[in-house]
Amino acid sequence: MRTHKDVEAYLAQLNRKYQAVEDQPGTYLVSTNASMPPVAIRVDPPLVVLRVHIGDVPKGVDQTELFRKLLGFNARGLVHTAYGIDDNRIVLSAAHELENLDFNEIEATLDEIDLALAQQIPVLSELSKKNV
Repeated sequence: MRTHKDVEAYLAQLNRKYQAVEDQPGTYLVSTNASMPPVAIRVDPPLVVLRVHIGDVPKGVDQTELFRKLLGFNARGLVHTAYGIDDNRIVLSAAHELENLDFNEIEATLDEIDLALAQQIPVLSELSKKNV
């Protein structure tokens, strides 16, 4: 049976900088690009959840264009992850079965998150500024 130690081993094998979150066993913050937010990984059997807080949903403006762009990214550019809204926060997240998680799966998910942060976040940021 896989545990959070397997996830730690995968992160080490990927040469990813990460730190365990104190008082939350099985929770890690994985560094991305210096200007981008970290990826939170939570091992909570039977799942492993990866999540990045992208930003807050702009208040007091029409959000149709922003939501349309998020849905378009989900449909055309993402395989392992998806954008969503949680308590007025835009998040990019993925969930995998811990028991079946392998090195290639976590590598592909983290690579997709890196790519989304590099390519899509600037577009979303501009869109959010335009709507304010």
